[in-house]
Amino acid sequence: MNLTCRVRFLVSAFAAVIVLAGSSQAFDEQNARIRDVVYGHKFGMALTLDVLKPTKPNGAGVIYMVSGGFNSDIAAVEAGIFGPARYMPFLQRGYTVFLVCHGSQPKFTVSEIVADIHRAVRFIRVHAKDYGVDPDRLGITGVSSGGFLALTIGAKGAPGDPNAKDAVDRASSRVQAVGCFCPSSDLVDYGKTGRCFLEYEPVKFAWHVFGLEGKSRDEQIKALRELSPFDFITKQTPPTLIIHGDADPLVPYEQSERFDAKLAENGVPHRLVTRMNAGHVWLDIAKDFAVVADWFDKYLLGTDDRKRNEPPY
Repeated sequence: MNLTCRVRFLVSAFAAVIVLAGSSQAFDEQNARIRDVVYGHKFGMALTLDVLKPTKPNGAGVIYMVSGGFNSDIAAVEAGIFGPARYMPFLQRGYTVFLVCHGSQPKFTVSEIVADIHRAVRFIRVHAKDYGVDPDRLGITGVSSGGFLALTIGAKGAPGDPNAKDAVDRASSRVQAVGCFCPSSDLVDYGKTGRCFLEYEPVKFAWHVFGLEGKSRDEQIKALRELSPFDFITKQTPPTLIIHGDADPLVPYEQSERFDAKLAENGVPHRLVTRMNAGHVWLDIAKDFAVVADWFDKYLLGTDDRKRNEPPY
């Protein structure tokens, strides 16, 4: 990432943290939180999620990716980066929110992280009724790497293995709606045709996350294509909303333009919301979670009578 891009990103991210820092105490006074639910294990470590229960449940669930730069730490929720300002629009409408943490880079690669999320969705589906949630009314959301993971589950969610001994592995990892922010979607043609993610200098700091160092370019392209949700869109892809700044220096805006166009080609309900002149994150990104909540209202609850929370820009 060149100096100008890095400075812009850090300033935007710091400003967003200040705005997003919400009151955990206020949340605890109104909602129940179940901490450190173990959804799986890897290398002797527990994979965990937190469950946030609304005061008036609507029976649907939102799977919320605690993920940025393919790092995941529940402490980021407490710090405000992934805090109440972002998830309260869901709780206020009655959604049960699942804060999912995954294995982080550099210990784990993207393909290993994706496997964590499939496992998390399957676990949530199997245990949904324990939390008052319909297992067939699940939405998923995230920002940046969390947005990529959300799109990946939308495009590549799959049936479970009917012969698996573990009930979780027998469950589906499909969701019924996706709403995400500034996600990478095509790692092979990244910003322009013929340039892959591993050749885009502004994200050089993240190249190692794919674990493809030392591989031939053909091997890299094959692996990146397998990881790209763009290549797995079908008519069965769930309704998908993307919100993206058109001045994003890390994830080219064209990623979302082409993903949205391919959804349209396949007859999938879709919407691309453009934040003009916005970078990878923007100061008031929290209010756009209400737009995602509108999307989930329509496709998880079957309602579309709310006034859209679309900011006038």
